[in-house]
Amino acid sequence: MQRQLKIEIWVGAFVLMSIAALLMIALQVSNFSSWKEKPSYQVSALFDNVGGLKVRAPVKMSGVVVGRVTSIGVDPQSFKARVTMKIDRTYNELSIDSSASILTAGLLGDQYIGIEIGGDEEYLAEGSEFELTQSALVLEDLIGQMLVKFSDSGE
Repeated sequence: MQRQLKIEIWVGAFVLMSIAALLMIALQVSNFSSWKEKPSYQVSALFDNVGGLKVRAPVKMSGVVVGRVTSIGVDPQSFKARVTMKIDRTYNELSIDSSASILTAGLLGDQYIGIEIGGDEEYLAEGSEFELTQSALVLEDLIGQMLVKFSDSGE
């Protein structure tokens, strides 16, 4: 009886450790990183169309993740999409004339924000806004334009 109790305790401990490991893997895969918050500053950008951009999408510079999208909403004055993002303080020397574009990872992958560095000596700070932006390319719009061009060339 004593031996069976030890085996049941070890099996229970193994099951608990397995569940904890699966939980950690799920958090890593889902880009859930609020429990390891880094010092950052908040900037925003206005876009005509954000396509399928989501909250917590990466903000990349030269292919390296430098931040995350924190919110997406509509600006009440311009009626454009306002994307707010947090950039790691490590990258606090982004010039004020840098541009933000909504890009797609691969042909049909997730969307992210790509930053191209400008040349100005003044830097973005907390609450700044990207002046130069490029909206997302929507695949349906491109297909529609292609169909219109093909139908026009047939006449």
